[in-house]
This record gives sequence, structure tokens and C-alpha cells, in this order.
Amino acid sequence: MRDEIAVARAYDAHGAELYRFLLRSLGDAGSAQDVVQETFLRAWRAGDRFDPSLGSLRTWLFSIARNAMLDHVRAAGVRPWQVALVDDASASPHAGDDPSERLLRGWVVEEALRRLSAEHRTAIVETYLKDRPYAEVAAEMDLPVGTLRSRVFYGLKALRVAMDEMGVEP
Repeated sequence: MRDEIAVARAYDAHGAELYRFLLRSLGDAGSAQDVVQETFLRAWRAGDRFDPSLGSLRTWLFSIARNAMLDHVRAAGVRPWQVALVDDASASPHAGDDPSERLLRGWVVEEALRRLSAEHRTAIVETYLKDRPYAEVAAEMDLPVGTLRSRVFYGLKALRVAMDEMGVEP
């Protein structure tokens, strides 16, 4: 991460995944792009501190992204008027929500989803979170639609239990 070529390779390998993570967490494409850019800028500046014996490049970049995202959310909290300059807040799906609350809620759901079986997690993410039709997802997974519906039903029950165990109300 000490030169432009290494940063470009890291971006090619992990940029899209970081963007998706930040988009899910922040709920705003522009903010996610800004934070990805800030992540790679910070990684480039701190390239001499990356030690592959301590962890993977992906893990290091995600920790930088997480810190950059928190800084971005804090800055947005200090300057709430800036959102109105770029975006109509009433058009937001979570209008009136505190960005840090939305971020925290996203992390809690993500952690609860990790506690589910792979089958339940995939069924919930593809149908419930991505809002895809059951028939399309079932065909893609080579499952009967009824089986997919059962996985979503029992997956949501397991998700509620996982959130209860975490001490969070769904």
C-alpha cells in the first residue's frame, strides 16, 4: 500500500465490496462513495503500517472503512444542514432517522444474520432484504418455492431469537 499500483490493486480487489458494505450501512450512494475514497486515501497514507502477518489486507481496509464511516456519520451529525444541500431528506426511506441509529441498526441486523444458518441467511437476504420475488430466488437456488418460503419463515423466527439473545428488540 506504499505506491499507486498497490492501491489500485487493492481497490480492484476490495473496492466494490467496501462500497456495498458502506452503502448498506449509510443508506446513501454518495456518502458511500465518499467514504470508500476516504478509506483508500487513509490506507495509502498509512501504507507503512500495514502488516500482513497481523491480518489480511481486506480486514485492514474494512477497519479503516469502519472508522472513516463513523467519522462521516459524526460529521453529518454536526452539519445536518449539509444533507439538504445534496439530497431531499423527505425522499429518504428513513426520513427523520438519526444516521448513527440507522448505522447501529444495520450492524445489529448484520450480526444477527451471521448467527443464522447459511440457508436461512441466504433466503432472508435474497427475498426479504433485497425484495426479490420468491419464484426468481427459488429458481436461482434450485429449490421449490414452498421450501424457500419455509426457509424465510423459520429464518425470520431464528433472527428474532438471535436479536433477543443480543438484547435487542427487532
